[in-house]
Amino acid sequence: LLALFVVAGGLTILQVAANPYISVLGDPKQASSRLNLAQAFNSLGTTIAPIVAASFLLSDQILSGEEQNQLAKGALDTYRTAEASAVQGPFVALAMAFLMLAVLIGASKLPRILGASSDGGLRDAWKNKTLRYGAFGIFVYVGAEVAIGSYMVGYGLELGVGEIIRENAMLSSMAGIAAGIRGMSLEGIDAKGLIGALLTFYWGGAMIGRFIGSALMQRIAPNKLLAFFALGASAMVVVSLLTSGVTALLALLAVGLFNSIMFPTIFTLGIGELGDLKPLGSGILCTAIVGGAFIPPAVGALADQSEFGVALVLPVLCYLYIQYFASKVAGKQSS
Repeated sequence: LLALFVVAGGLTILQVAANPYISVLGDPKQASSRLNLAQAFNSLGTTIAPIVAASFLLSDQILSGEEQNQLAKGALDTYRTAEASAVQGPFVALAMAFLMLAVLIGASKLPRILGASSDGGLRDAWKNKTLRYGAFGIFVYVGAEVAIGSYMVGYGLELGVGEIIRENAMLSSMAGIAAGIRGMSLEGIDAKGLIGALLTFYWGGAMIGRFIGSALMQRIAPNKLLAFFALGASAMVVVSLLTSGVTALLALLAVGLFNSIMFPTIFTLGIGELGDLKPLGSGILCTAIVGGAFIPPAVGALADQSEFGVALVLPVLCYLYIQYFASKVAGKQSS
């Protein structure tokens, strides 16, 4: 657990350091496009990771908790040892790859992104209105994205679409593809598993949208595209609330596509006016992802007190705020 904590902390520090670099290495007007392209490869890694895990980390026979309880102690210890050892080779290979990457970056002559005079602290960065509004934009975006992804299965069960997925040719094919990516088969998967398999398209939509968004930003102002995507996301949630069955579930899955450009675009717009304070602003924006720890429980509490139809109004409000940030706050920066 300590090792996982260190890895998570290291990834956060990488975001804080790398994102400002991407924003300044080139034409400032294309900063959002560059960061969207970089984040698209981030999403690509998230999408193919289950394939890698299924191919290299999982054994041919995974026993359930009940099956493990039926084993004798010696057999259970042998099984757990074999499962634990399965990750050693791939993890060592990953560690060596990261070490080589660190050496290459350390040997590279990267430009300074701080000027000769970089006086100022977090308080100075925080005085910038666009950064403050952008930080809250990151907070609500991550919260809404994680909330929808976290409660998609529960929402689908409430809609009663589990068996409909199996009977519908298109949805069954989609679930089969998603299950195959995870190294699973549709046989024996219950309604909860079927809906969970379709979540692959929610997160995969973010990857596709970032590649598309990166290209569109060559011609469309980032704040305008962000405003459009935020309205699209809120519209898809509203459509889901006003419909039922498969239509409602597909509308919510489509939100993933509109989520795509939000983080990198809010990020570059948020630090766009900071100059030498960009690294400090980057730290503030990366800290704002803590919204993913606050908004999902709030959505869950609303769902417990009423129903998902009421709870999903909160993500709609989150996306409407992002639209406000893009059009009213960042729009002044672009003009």
